[in-house]
Amino acid sequence: MSLTRRIALPGLSRRRRWLFVAFVVVSVATVLFALTRPTPGPAPASSTAPTPQVSAAPSGGPDSKSLATAPAVGGGEGGGAPRTTDFRRLAAAAATAVYTWDTRKASYSEVYSGLRNWWHVLPDGSNPLAVFVQEFEATGINAGTYQYLAGQRAVRSATVESMMCDSELAKVRERPAPWAGLHVCTVSLRVLDQSASTRNTYTAPVSVMVNCPPAASAPADHCIMVGFYAAPNRVLY
Repeated sequence: MSLTRRIALPGLSRRRRWLFVAFVVVSVATVLFALTRPTPGPAPASSTAPTPQVSAAPSGGPDSKSLATAPAVGGGEGGGAPRTTDFRRLAAAAATAVYTWDTRKASYSEVYSGLRNWWHVLPDGSNPLAVFVQEFEATGINAGTYQYLAGQRAVRSATVESMMCDSELAKVRERPAPWAGLHVCTVSLRVLDQSASTRNTYTAPVSVMVNCPPAASAPADHCIMVGFYAAPNRVLY
């Protein structure tokens, strides 16, 4: 039995060596494959990136109805209507006041109420405050735009270039004033708008209605403004 074992040992040893060599070869091949295998790089970024969406802020200016009922706050840039029986002087001053304000010195409420104090509602209600609001906004100003312009430190000023009154206006000749003492003047203004970054000049017409003695609806000793038109389609020529 020992002889048989001795005869078998050489073959067994050769087989074991072959298996060991094969194992080593396979192991080396595996290591080499792992070392030489290319490493995958990161996935390429997409060529189109999403664009961020910007939402517009809603505008929040008050409407005409709310402005018509705004309480009086005090004098604005107009400084108050002159106390005079000269209707031309009052018309020129009123037209200038319509196009005069300074965002550095007065709020919109102060400008609005200051000019509102010039406007006297007639006993028959033919010149309601709703018309005042409409015509004032026709100059390009409301609470929203004024707030924006305040950030630009904007100032508006005006000077009189020319003026025509009563029979000098074709529309008044066609339809004369309904009572003595009521006058209509159309004033041509040279307006200057200035801000921190801009400066602009232009011409703006304003028709002003002035009520003077001897009208029963006017004070006995001075004239009052009872209306103005700034919208281009309402100015009288």
